[in-house]
Amino acid sequence: MSSLNTNIAAMTALQTLRSTNSEMLQTQNRISTGLRVASASDNAAYWSIATTMRSDRQSISTVSDALGLGSATAEIASKGIESAISVANKIKDKLVAARTPGVDRDKIQSEITELQASLSEIVSGASFNGQNWLTGDSTDTDAMTRTLVASFSRASDGSISIGTISVDLTNTLLVDSQTDATARVGALDTQATTTNGGVDYTVLDLDISALTDSVDDLADLEEMLGTVDTAITTMTDAASSLGAVQTRIDIQKDFASSLMSAIDKGVGQLVDADMNEESTRLQALQVRQQLGIQALSIANQQAQSILSLFR
Repeated sequence: MSSLNTNIAAMTALQTLRSTNSEMLQTQNRISTGLRVASASDNAAYWSIATTMRSDRQSISTVSDALGLGSATAEIASKGIESAISVANKIKDKLVAARTPGVDRDKIQSEITELQASLSEIVSGASFNGQNWLTGDSTDTDAMTRTLVASFSRASDGSISIGTISVDLTNTLLVDSQTDATARVGALDTQATTTNGGVDYTVLDLDISALTDSVDDLADLEEMLGTVDTAITTMTDAASSLGAVQTRIDIQKDFASSLMSAIDKGVGQLVDADMNEESTRLQALQVRQQLGIQALSIANQQAQSILSLFR
């Protein structure tokens, strides 16, 4: 039956064309954004998971930045200790030279004084972003422990946890800033006293200019030499401790980088569009759209054929 009021063929063709246009719009959006799940309406479950994973990825990126900052601080401290060891070895060499009877110890002390000033400058200069791991107040137990953010993780119940790396500065302390000079425990400012002369000294302020070739003075000079050598050993241990911290930081940085890559891949699997599939689908939809337009045109022309019945 032909009807002027209801064109069933045109209605069917129009409905099909609308469906094709809707699918084409969806495909075009996927191609333009590169995502098959761009909003919660596309797939609520996948979108929720991907959003949470992206948030965690950003947090891990922040952790990676914090590790980079900690690594730089540790490296500066390590370089500072290496330089301090080098200077302390020069002081040790000067003391060995001063052990020779008849040498001008005043001149040797002038050189030692300059080296001592260099040591102080090295310690004070080994700072990064306001952090100096070579000096501090040993009586302040909280300040003697530095905590670095090392990891970020989310449990199955949604709770999060932050992992840290603790650095004990008592292992790297070269200069103790506490007020009681006799109680200082830094590698360079731990106080010692000569057995014969009864003179208090540290690596940073020892003075051999008044020493003579007497047996007692030479014995005191050898004690000073031993004190400097002990300081070098302590600083070597401190450098090893910092090396271990740097290694751990580097391991965590590598892990954070791998974790971010894994998250990016996981999110991609959930929400990224397959561009090969979408481009092929777009071509097919374009053909369907053209056919739908032709079908609608044909359906609309059928009403015109009714006019021929009245001619």
